[in-house]
Amino acid sequence: MKTSSDAPMNSKGLWINYHDRMERVTDFILKNLDKDLDLMVLADIACLSPYHWHRVYAGMKGETITQTVKRLRLQRAGHDLISTELSVEDIGKRYGYPNLQSFTRIFASHFDMPPGEYRRRGYHTVYDIPSSERDAKMYDVEIKTIEAMTLAGLPHKGSYMEIGGKFEQAVGLAIGQGAIKDMVAMIGIYYDDPGAVALDELRSFAGAVIEKGQSVEAPLEIANIDVGKYAVLTHKGPYGELSKAYTWFYGTWMAESGLEFADAPPFEKYLNSPHDTAPADLITEIHVPLKS
Repeated sequence: MKTSSDAPMNSKGLWINYHDRMERVTDFILKNLDKDLDLMVLADIACLSPYHWHRVYAGMKGETITQTVKRLRLQRAGHDLISTELSVEDIGKRYGYPNLQSFTRIFASHFDMPPGEYRRRGYHTVYDIPSSERDAKMYDVEIKTIEAMTLAGLPHKGSYMEIGGKFEQAVGLAIGQGAIKDMVAMIGIYYDDPGAVALDELRSFAGAVIEKGQSVEAPLEIANIDVGKYAVLTHKGPYGELSKAYTWFYGTWMAESGLEFADAPPFEKYLNSPHDTAPADLITEIHVPLKS
């Protein structure tokens, strides 16, 4: 990104720029709380790649976009309870709750009282925005130029924590077809942010690096990783803790780095295997593509 003087924006300036983009998203949400919110539209408002914008949002805001929408809708519902004569059920429906029971349950869990009592008391409960995780654990990050890679593997749809089975299948098939030998780099491509996409709709790809031009047979598929500059975070520990690394990576490090994302999904490279490595010693590299 360039400033008006065509000079590189410093890291503080870029952090402020990202912050302003996220505030535009929040402002749009506030003006459209009673409408269906399209994540692609929000990505356009943030002026960031749909592959990455929501991770930036969650890292900087300390909550996912889903949590923000839920929180703001409940706040607005509380305002409507006090300032309008709409029925409790109608207010719930206005903000996306299918019936009185679900609205009452969710409202009470957040405000420690049902909506009817809230209306009778006539005041708002303090509902603070969660603090961000800018002071969270630090990780090692390097800027690397990654050569183009060809992967043979299988697509996966659903929880990322369940992709292990697809890796097992992909490796077995690739070895059986002679596409790979015993020891090759294992890579997972993650197209969606689990904070923004329903668990059963998450898209990913479990693959192994093969020689360029190597053919494979169905059900194996080919995926490509482009040559380019990447920010690479090294994580040591269980795969279940990777989400913490992503939050810090996108919300703190990337926003302060002075760098911008390329329009491509992140991928993970696994430097050892859970088959012969204790969870605490697993090493994963998270690669986020950068603009040249």
